[in-house]
Amino acid sequence: MAEHPCIKVAAAQYPLDEVASLEAWQAKLSQWVSSGVETGADLLVFPEYAALEQAAPFGREVANDLKLSLAKVAELAGNRIETYVALARQFNVHILAGSGPVRTNDGAYVNAAQIVTPTGLVGEQEKLMMTPFERDWGISAGRTVRVFQTDLATLGVAICYDIEFPLIARAMATAGADLILVPSCTERVSGYHRVRTAARARALENTLATVQSPTVGDALWSPAIDVNCGAAGIYVPAELGISDTGVVADGTLNAPQWVTGSIDLIKLKALRTGGEMHNFDDWTRQPGANAAPANVEVIDLRSK
Repeated sequence: MAEHPCIKVAAAQYPLDEVASLEAWQAKLSQWVSSGVETGADLLVFPEYAALEQAAPFGREVANDLKLSLAKVAELAGNRIETYVALARQFNVHILAGSGPVRTNDGAYVNAAQIVTPTGLVGEQEKLMMTPFERDWGISAGRTVRVFQTDLATLGVAICYDIEFPLIARAMATAGADLILVPSCTERVSGYHRVRTAARARALENTLATVQSPTVGDALWSPAIDVNCGAAGIYVPAELGISDTGVVADGTLNAPQWVTGSIDLIKLKALRTGGEMHNFDDWTRQPGANAAPANVEVIDLRSK
């Protein structure tokens, strides 16, 4: 199936609630997906560590204990992904599932987000750059950069801190990414702006779109995600015929909501050779840019 020339994206500003049961979590998620689809979006993006909401049904003894909550939520990874798959099928929409801990074969935890398609295909990207507090938690870094070919576009996923490192996004762009999805979880306004600034810079450098989705509001029942600050945003290069500012859409700080915008992939791709500036092509002309980009695994999630 051919990629869409123009797609509509909805990025969640997602509050983390102390849900009473896994059934309540599923009902909440279903409501969010339903309202996201009502915006007309083809792709829904949920934030980093949204999966930790699944610790709440097991009571404060689990939710207040970082190690116990990581272990319990990791145990539920299969259940969580199945829930997103069912919703993607039901609503005929592509979804970036909220990231969370996944246990690897060697027993380590990684922070992983899944791309889920309406046909039930799933691709997973682990976070590659650990923040200081993630290292303290015992979260391990992923090792593989991936891009995901879908019926909508070729997608990269740079989880929060990952977007602050240009070579990761560059590798995704070189491997064909049209959009880079940026699920985030930041405690302070300064952290939100670091991720936002980086997302905008990566869009400019690589002549593509970036989509940030943050957690918002207090979740004082969890030591991992207790305070959250952010706003969703959809960003492109500031170029004539695309956007004067580079901002397709910005949300209201800390307000639970969907933030939506349309991205014209044909115009974006044309900018690489026909724009005011040629940032994508000129990358290799900058001093120090001789190193080859990281190897990228290309995952085909297109319908057959």
